[in-house]
Amino acid sequence: MKKDGHIHTPYCPHGTKDPLESYIIKAISLGFQEISFTEHAPLPQRFSEPTPLKDSAMSMNQLEDYFKEVNGLKEKYKSIITVNAGLEVDFIEGYEQEIKAFLNEYGRLIDDSILSVHFLKHDNVYDCLDHSPDVFGEMIKRYGSVDAIYERYYQTVTLSILADLGKYKPKRIGHINLVEKFKKKFQSEKDFKDTLMAILQAVKQNGYELDYNGAGSSKPLCREPYPPLWTANAALEMGITLVYGSDAHQVKELGQGLPMMLSQEYLY
Repeated sequence: MKKDGHIHTPYCPHGTKDPLESYIIKAISLGFQEISFTEHAPLPQRFSEPTPLKDSAMSMNQLEDYFKEVNGLKEKYKSIITVNAGLEVDFIEGYEQEIKAFLNEYGRLIDDSILSVHFLKHDNVYDCLDHSPDVFGEMIKRYGSVDAIYERYYQTVTLSILADLGKYKPKRIGHINLVEKFKKKFQSEKDFKDTLMAILQAVKQNGYELDYNGAGSSKPLCREPYPPLWTANAALEMGITLVYGSDAHQVKELGQGLPMMLSQEYLY
């Protein structure tokens, strides 16, 4: 089954206004048999979002409309393609109870979901690590090095895997090396292969899947999927399921990264 398990929508404030239905039509034209809309879930109410425009996720008052629209299209296209109503849930260290409460309330509405790390905590200050190269550069000054950011990111990903977020906790871990988004500009000195292998082991032990994300391949300072080839191969050898995700924020991004991934014959 050909699936895109990570697609955003016009409900994303940092995306585009491409209509939901246009994503489905494009997915059908690309030969997908199943897609998951995984819009950024509303952030915890007391979390002070660090991005300048406060545009990381849809607001709580959009949630009902989002599920209503996706479910309407799910019904309309059910004979042609499977459409899942899902969320990409942010794991934010220190807000575990709020995230769990949100999932307990809305989890019954979710067909598919991803747990991702975008926000890092350092000295009681939160940053959106993938927001821009400029933000990442400022983080280096405060953290002390690129390696320190990498270490904090992977620590937080591990916390997300181990966290008790209740019975509706997402079972797919999002773009596990997103910290490498700007690696061509900010290079780490340390080899984090052992760290990533430990993360894969935690994913395996908890019975989770990996978001095999094509977006990194189109980012000019990355040019590799998340995770890269060697990590994907290691995951497959461990029996971890990889689920392709375009992480599309506009219709034209559906299928991004797939030619590179399929040419290596390690995506299925």
